[in-house]
Amino acid sequence: MRGFTVMVRKELREQWRTARLPVVAIIFLIFGLMSPLLAKYMPDLIKSFAGEIQMVIPKPTTKDAIAQLLKNLGQFGPLTGILLAMGMVAGEKERRTAVVVLTKPVTRQAFLAAKLVALLATLGSGVVLAGIACYIYTALLFEVLPVGGFIASCLLLLLAVLVYAVLTLLGSTLVSSSLPAAGLGLAGLMAVSLIGAIPGLSRFMPGSLYEAAQSLALGQQPTELMVPLLSNLALVALAMFLAWFFFRRQEL
Repeated sequence: MRGFTVMVRKELREQWRTARLPVVAIIFLIFGLMSPLLAKYMPDLIKSFAGEIQMVIPKPTTKDAIAQLLKNLGQFGPLTGILLAMGMVAGEKERRTAVVVLTKPVTRQAFLAAKLVALLATLGSGVVLAGIACYIYTALLFEVLPVGGFIASCLLLLLAVLVYAVLTLLGSTLVSSSLPAAGLGLAGLMAVSLIGAIPGLSRFMPGSLYEAAQSLALGQQPTELMVPLLSNLALVALAMFLAWFFFRRQEL
């Protein structure tokens, strides 16, 4: 892939200069800090607002802290991936910068691979910071979790978010404007959610990764790991292949 290293440096500089990387990192960090805090003190807040109404609320546990993190990033993460990826190719085509870049000794394969690395770096930094914050606060408020299982849980969470980002990157190669690419990304999000609601197919979708991630974080053996892991890795690979397949045939 000619020009891959140069393109990676360009993409990472752009992620930093446009503040995408630091903003995502800070927002994910906040979610990581908030998750165990919400799990610990939400029952007390609910009771205080309930007043004289008698409510039986279970005592919060470590499982609630992890579930809160997965819920927060499971909702916000895919939208972040869509926003990051929607203009990566379409925006450059719209501004005509893709033509300038690809007239140099840079292959289209390297062009797209560098985009994937940038997505991984930005989303990965966010997940790492969220994971560290959540781990520390969970240890302080609940109990110390197994480090290896928690790291594996964060990797699964990153993969789940990356699926939506890469589907949007595929959409970004098909159109010439960022807004249609965002629309395709949202359509992909909805399609994955609908497929995930089908019992026989749900195990192949990103949602199944969250279940495995929760078990690993708590030091438990997931009911199913390899099928959701391999199927979602395959989904990322397929989306990147299709992005390259269509992009290499486009006149810029």
